[in-house]
Amino acid sequence: MSDVRKVIIIGSGPAGLTSAIYTARASLAPLVIEGEPSSTSDQPGGQLMLTTEVENFPGFPEGIMGPELMSRFREQASRFGAEFITEKVTKVDFSARPFRVWIRDTEYKAQSIIVSTGAQSLMLGLPRETELIGHGVSTCATCDGFFFRGHEIAVVGGGDSAIEEASFLTKFASKVNLIVRRDVFRASKIMQERAMSNPKINVIWNSQVTELHGTETLSGVTLSNSVTGETTQLPVTGLFIAIGHRPNTDLFTGILDMEDTGYLVTVPGSSRTNIEGVFACGDVQDHTYRQAITAAGSGCMAAIDCERWLEAE
Repeated sequence: MSDVRKVIIIGSGPAGLTSAIYTARASLAPLVIEGEPSSTSDQPGGQLMLTTEVENFPGFPEGIMGPELMSRFREQASRFGAEFITEKVTKVDFSARPFRVWIRDTEYKAQSIIVSTGAQSLMLGLPRETELIGHGVSTCATCDGFFFRGHEIAVVGGGDSAIEEASFLTKFASKVNLIVRRDVFRASKIMQERAMSNPKINVIWNSQVTELHGTETLSGVTLSNSVTGETTQLPVTGLFIAIGHRPNTDLFTGILDMEDTGYLVTVPGSSRTNIEGVFACGDVQDHTYRQAITAAGSGCMAAIDCERWLEAE
């Protein structure tokens, strides 16, 4: 395709769709390449497509289903003239302007790019794990902790974020079992002390979750002891997986500046990357907050940064 667009947005979670709403309203006619439905890493709508009820997004006092919220974002962007392609970007070239983006053999060109490819939670890789997400299995304590008031639950992980999630969940749960694969934490000293001193946290060492139980919702897990090989049943109604996140940045390796963990680096207080005219927003560059509302906010920032940059050009 020979025509050069003003902006191409790669990815379509809360960040990408918010930047689409803002750039479309600014008459920039964005093209959103939203990912493909078969892909868990960058499916259209991002991680919210895997959640059930969202209760902490402002403006929805009764809560709203994650997929419906993303559908509304998308409709709003469409209404203002955003164009969507439900495919996955396979290659990019940001070495010269116009920037070039490929979907297999089809090339698209743009004066500016907004990257919002998100991140994915690392999972345990167990059968039925994905279908039980939102039905007892979760990757976000701040999103879902409220649903487990008075329940006995489990958190998998031994790092800072696992202990942070476990500590947060003690506000709601009657008991939090922290399942650690080894006989030591990977977490910092202060976080370890926090876990060990909390009467509601029960640490289960040298253990791995090997099976999930329950038909419609989670009713328990099987644990396997890595030292003795012994298996035990843990009757929990909630399982929070906190073994880390992986940003979807493989496409930009060697092109955009990244942290060691793969998250894109943006100029503090902005969405600008190391390449002029390329902006990044949402979980692909945020490993601190990882909420739909903060992703949407950074999508707005990227759109405004992009619009001002194009004007200055």
